[in-house]
Amino acid sequence: MADMDRAYANADFIPGADAIAARWLVDAAAYRAALGARAVLDLPYGQGARQRFDLFRPPGEVRGLLVFVHGGYWMARDRGDWSHLAAGANARGWAVVMPSYTLAPEARIGAMTVEISRAVARAAALIAPRGPVVVAGHSAGGHLAARLACVDQDVGIARVVPISPLAELEPLLATKMNDTLRLDIDEVTAESPARKALRADVGVHVWVGGQERPAFVWQARVLSEAWECPWTVAARRHHLDVIDDLADPKSALVGVCLDGL
Repeated sequence: MADMDRAYANADFIPGADAIAARWLVDAAAYRAALGARAVLDLPYGQGARQRFDLFRPPGEVRGLLVFVHGGYWMARDRGDWSHLAAGANARGWAVVMPSYTLAPEARIGAMTVEISRAVARAAALIAPRGPVVVAGHSAGGHLAARLACVDQDVGIARVVPISPLAELEPLLATKMNDTLRLDIDEVTAESPARKALRADVGVHVWVGGQERPAFVWQARVLSEAWECPWTVAARRHHLDVIDDLADPKSALVGVCLDGL
């Protein structure tokens, strides 16, 4: 029988994982400081303590809105860890919003889907004129981004880019983290993007690192096959550095998010 805890352990198989996470905090703080007044922080989209987002404006006219949803297995991390990843889209004239959301065990995954939907709607209403709305997310955030492309959602987005997403939740029932997530088969069915139809008006491109745990490559492929959408396996990228290229306006990942809209 497969060991699901081992299959979904990321940091255990990445040398220097703690140093990478520490670097995020430094880079994020430096980017906020460098942006000055173009970084508008701690804007509410609801009444909850974590229902807030940060807005990073480009230097000129806004060409579109990119919303980035952070990961952390729905149990950890915060929007402030990733501010530097707005650099790529900002340099191309896009506003970037990074929301926090209520984490488990305080919230169930279904409730997080509702929160992110509200965050995107609030951000889109705040930025006008704003052009198209794209939602990208990493890991658990990739799951939440994909959920907004499902046929049961209607938040007016043009594209989603799930990065290393968790698209089929059933394997997580056999992990210790489910003591905190409290997933059951009904929520697995309701919240697994790979089990839902894709909205006809939303484009999708799935992205995953070539050096990720096999379970995450499988998750990305399952979603791309279910939705008959393109997917990219980024060479030499693992689960923690697969998002780094969001900071580079010339990267293929930023191009997948923004080009053609």
